[in-house]
Amino acid sequence: MLATDLHCLSAQISSISTVRRIGRVSAVSAGVIHIEGLAKFARIGDQLRLTRQSGEIVGGEVVRLEQKSLVMLPDTPYEGVSLGDPVALCPPATVAPSAAWIGRVIDPFGKPLDGHPLLRGVEERPLQASPPPPATRRAMGARLETGMAVMNTLLPVVRGQRIGLFAGSGVGKSSLLAHLARNMQADVVVIALIGERGRELRDFVEETLGAEGMRRAIVVAATSDQSALARRRCGWTAMTVAEYFRDQGQQVLLLADSITRFAEAHREVAVAAGEAPALRGFPPSTAHMIMSLCERAGPGAQDMGDITGLFSVLVAGSDMDEPIADILRGVLDGHIVLDRSIAERGRYPAIDLLRSVSRSLPGAASQEEVELIGEARQLLGAYDRSEMMVRSGLYTAGNDETLDRSVSIWPDLDAYIGQVETQNAVASFSRLKLLLRRAKSSQNPATVQQVSSRLQKSQGNRGRV
Repeated sequence: MLATDLHCLSAQISSISTVRRIGRVSAVSAGVIHIEGLAKFARIGDQLRLTRQSGEIVGGEVVRLEQKSLVMLPDTPYEGVSLGDPVALCPPATVAPSAAWIGRVIDPFGKPLDGHPLLRGVEERPLQASPPPPATRRAMGARLETGMAVMNTLLPVVRGQRIGLFAGSGVGKSSLLAHLARNMQADVVVIALIGERGRELRDFVEETLGAEGMRRAIVVAATSDQSALARRRCGWTAMTVAEYFRDQGQQVLLLADSITRFAEAHREVAVAAGEAPALRGFPPSTAHMIMSLCERAGPGAQDMGDITGLFSVLVAGSDMDEPIADILRGVLDGHIVLDRSIAERGRYPAIDLLRSVSRSLPGAASQEEVELIGEARQLLGAYDRSEMMVRSGLYTAGNDETLDRSVSIWPDLDAYIGQVETQNAVASFSRLKLLLRRAKSSQNPATVQQVSSRLQKSQGNRGRV
């Protein structure tokens, strides 16, 4: 352990540069700073350090190059900046992950947020790396245990799969992510909290995630008050950390919350760089930025591990066709939709199964399991199409065999979707099979009418509330 620390310390010392090219502030306007004297040496993405007359440092990044000057987007407040202030040119941003980062909370620059010292790793890695060559990547792997009955059966997740979690605010998204971080099968869990509210970070780490979840997790956080550069970098840093462990042959679970705030941060940076908003306020480069991030997750190549990714999307008013949701659906291997109306009636996680899909099927299940999944979906669909009629008392039991079954099984099947799994996927499928068999054997008009009456009463109670 001491030898490893010495290697890390040596790498940190060797990364310190004693020579910097210096430019000068020539103008400040519209949230950006113009700098002369560095245009011949700078590259897009290079870091900058501006020293105010008070001696305080303003960090930033090169976002636009012109003939004789460059444009710097600051990542901290820049009040007090004066014309002629010196600006040092630094290399592009990198991080150097290490196994010592497990159990820690860090910022997008690889610095600790939990008050304890943190050594960088030996190898510096670029924030925007390329994914493994497509022709060398393995196919998605075996089914993973998730700790949720519904995600073990009806919405399975396999190694290297990329899933989107689409939800509005306050629908239980963070709680579901924390549950997966604690229970989902993986060697290392990397969590990106992009633009999260500052007061919620500690609560998420200590209460929602807890000591059990942090034992194998690395949390990368950029709070909502930080600059767009830091919030966008948070997603890149988390992915880079995940790639570090993947390249060591480990199975990594990456939880990114949320891609919407990542895209909003990119929009601020792109507009500052001169890119015009085109797609409902988002610049054209947004699609490529999201796709390039998501493509880095997934199965590895040869002796690598895999990155199983879960990317959350904030959808206002459950609009699944808004730009970020639409872009993300096209590059992922499935999506899970959380519905506010389900959360309001008290079932968590509030997964709308009929609007959710896992593209790991049918390969992730046996033929018998695929048949069980299809039967459950068929019954849920039949009930969904006729729910208004059933709850209003307009349906008479015995008229439709499929609907009779769906009415009799719906309460149990709805509760099953919210169940935590303490065993494994085999146990989850056994309970699902038992539910379907019991609904079939108990199917008779009297039983169906009783369940229908209970559903009508529950509808009436909700109406009075």
